[in-house]
Amino acid sequence: MYDIETAIERISGHTVLCVGDLMLDEFVYGEVSRVSPEAPVPVIAAKRSEQVIGAAGNVARNIASLGARCLFISVIGADDAGAAMKSAFTAYRKTIEPHLVVDRSRPTTRKVRFVSEHYSSHLLRADWETAKPVAADIEAELIELVVAMLPRVGAVVVSDYAKGMLTPRVIRAVIDGAHKLGKPVVVDPKAMDYAIYRGATIITPNRKELAEATRRPVATHEEVAAAAADLRRMVESRAVLVTLSEDGMLLYTEGAAPVHVPAYAVRIRDVTGAGDTVVAVLAALLAGGIDFESAMRAANAAASVVVGKPGTATVSAMELRSRILPSAALAAEEKIALDWAVADERVRGWRAQGLRVGFTNGCFDLLHPGHVKVLAKARAECDRLVVGLNGDASVRRLKGPTRPIQDALARADVLAALEAVDLVVVFDEDTPLELIKRLKPTVLVKGGDWRKDDVVGRDVVEAEGGHVVLVDLVPGHSTTRIVERSATPPTAAKHAKPPKSGPKVKA
Repeated sequence: MYDIETAIERISGHTVLCVGDLMLDEFVYGEVSRVSPEAPVPVIAAKRSEQVIGAAGNVARNIASLGARCLFISVIGADDAGAAMKSAFTAYRKTIEPHLVVDRSRPTTRKVRFVSEHYSSHLLRADWETAKPVAADIEAELIELVVAMLPRVGAVVVSDYAKGMLTPRVIRAVIDGAHKLGKPVVVDPKAMDYAIYRGATIITPNRKELAEATRRPVATHEEVAAAAADLRRMVESRAVLVTLSEDGMLLYTEGAAPVHVPAYAVRIRDVTGAGDTVVAVLAALLAGGIDFESAMRAANAAASVVVGKPGTATVSAMELRSRILPSAALAAEEKIALDWAVADERVRGWRAQGLRVGFTNGCFDLLHPGHVKVLAKARAECDRLVVGLNGDASVRRLKGPTRPIQDALARADVLAALEAVDLVVVFDEDTPLELIKRLKPTVLVKGGDWRKDDVVGRDVVEAEGGHVVLVDLVPGHSTTRIVERSATPPTAAKHAKPPKSGPKVKA
């Protein structure tokens, strides 16, 4: 087995090519409290909506969120949805390089989902799409892009949603071209005839797709393994990874016993795009030469993260590492939100219960008694306390190149273990202003060494009817001072004069 922690750390050095069908995913969230008088259907009182890049685009987003670079090739229509896609990709300009071929003969695929927030369930989906093969000129343009991109990447994903972009010729160009350059190819299949994927390195059908492709029963793990063996021979792949939803995953490789891993026990909020996350993690890790079983176990962990988020979600390298190498206690793990969407949902739930949400922030590097007492005082000012934690890059900018002493995940673990802390949210900016704008806490808590007028986010909180509270600091405690003392030679420390009073701590 490979050193998975090292493999995750190295993902940022990899580039992955993703080729596949692109969709605009829209989510309309609201509450259902009555049935329509016009027909026996529920009426959703829409509260908010969001648009995200979906399908193969979500694979690209996951590759980017893991820290790798993604070269992305797909097709869009000459319409408003296509323009929205182009605009959406600008937010990923540093991590995704999109090559979007415009096909004027078809619309951009668009799916709108209506979701009940109270029950975390989908009520209805509306689709706009044309599922037919692209014309020869579009096909030729796609193949030209594939040939140009392949030398720049370490692995390839073929994300087939059966919308017509991935014709047999395009798929053949991807797989054959990748093989010539020694690049692994991960295929997420949807075609009726799996023979078009011949030569893929690893193929990832779900249970239903495996049964349809092989015409074999797949009720038990033994039947799944037998069908996977048939599929491997059929497509001449090195491995088959079958996703089994709540039953986990099963890996079949030639000459080895099948390996089954159970699903993580998590609260499922939305399974949309979980398969995209699986192939993204596989490709990002295979680009670094990891073995199939280690890659599968990581993909299984990643899937458990995204199904716990609303909508078409992604997983970060930190979230993946946290799930594979979990916190010391489950309670602490559940109190860490590395994705702001998770924090949004948690805070909305508290507000629905009429609870006052407080917020404070800091670097919290080398947690000391001063921190603990300030956090306890902050918790006394509210019903639930959210702690904004500076990410590693943010700490380096604020404290210098030798900090932090502990990485963000380690600092979050320690904070989450405190009874006073209800949620830890990591942010990478120098200040928590954007996080405060998003969470809109009722109480903003800072140390007594601040003036109220200088507190970041004060205007945001007060505009929402909240207020700022300054709590007294505990003298004599400072992370910087601890670091300085630890770097002082013992003999020098023995003769050093103690400070008259310790510096104030910035929590």
